Amino acid sequence: MSTRAASFQATVRRREPLSDHLVRLVLGGLDGFVSTGVADEWVGLVVPGQFQSRYYTVRSFADGALTLDVVVHDTGLVTEWATRDCVGDVVTVTEPKAGFDPPGSAAWLVLVGDLTAMPAMARIAESRPDLPTYVWAEVPDDLTDYLPAHAQVTWLRPPAPAQSALASVVEGLEWPDGEGYFWMAGESAQMRAIRKHLMREVRMPSTHYDVMGYWRATLGRQPRAVDPGPVWRAGKAAGKTDEQIWADYDAAREAGE
Repeated sequence: MSTRAASFQATVRRREPLSDHLVRLVLGGLDGFVSTGVADEWVGLVVPGQFQSRYYTVRSFADGALTLDVVVHDTGLVTEWATRDCVGDVVTVTEPKAGFDPPGSAAWLVLVGDLTAMPAMARIAESRPDLPTYVWAEVPDDLTDYLPAHAQVTWLRPPAPAQSALASVVEGLEWPDGEGYFWMAGESAQMRAIRKHLMREVRMPSTHYDVMGYWRATLGRQPRAVDPGPVWRAGKAAGKTDEQIWADYDAAREAGE
């Protein structure tokens, strides 16, 4: 039995640049897609000419339209596609997953993240207008109007391109009184440092926080052992099913080890 996540075909209905590094894509035609309803849910996205998925937060899902706010970099599997006119293109979206789960006793929210976390932080804040919400956002662009008005936002600049200093920011936080919920996402090494800080210094119960690595900083882009693009294109040209192409890709990776 296959353990792969369910997938859905979608068509790009609209593309809207929100800033220099953030592009909004509105997808339609997702027959059978069901949102989790959880504020930080994410989906895998496979764009034309690629085989490997990249994961993005669902900014919203309403009236059959799925909105993704995609961070674009200098290079990347999705960047070249998302920075051009992609309206009308057909993409693959995987079933959504989610993690945001504050306890009923939470009296406040603290949200910390970089540009990749902005869609989730915006949706989380929107979903809980009843709670005092404090946000630390490390972004290179002016996104003043991106977050809901009730959130108290501290805007931070990244220390350098493709770098983050959020761990030191969280280590210096003064926490609100009482029990609350802390949500954070961004560069993986920063997230590991914060998990240790929460456990060892803050001693926050694990049920009161969620810290996720969305990306990994490196000195340079590392080549993949097997480029999935040619495998995908060759498989489609040969009339193979997705499962058969996955098997070909797995076999090629094993052969390269």
